[in-house]
Amino acid sequence: MEKSCPECGNKIIGRSDKKFCSDACRNAHNNALNKDQKNLVRNINNRLRKNYRILETLNTKDKTKVTKERLLRAGFNFDYFTSIYTTKTGSVYYYLYDQGYLPLDNDFYLLVKKEGVF
Repeated sequence: MEKSCPECGNKIIGRSDKKFCSDACRNAHNNALNKDQKNLVRNINNRLRKNYRILETLNTKDKTKVTKERLLRAGFNFDYFTSIYTTKTGSVYYYLYDQGYLPLDNDFYLLVKKEGVF
């Protein structure tokens, strides 16, 4: 039985369980299938990366106090973070990998860095 490539329609030569005529066709087919999911993941990762760079730039001493306005001016988006840590006293830290922030009173934020995470 002669099989044809689902991507380009060319005849498949080789193993009986081979599905595509080449690596290029296999990659093109799978990239087309995952396009929507990849865009979503790519956009979220870009947002997380931008937030991380902002915290890293502003937090020069591993513990820094900044205003909400300064974070927003830098382009920080509070909707994107990688984890939440709640202390025994009930304080809630939001983290982007090892860079974190703690909301304080009067629109201030304490920026912190977790040491020895990895």
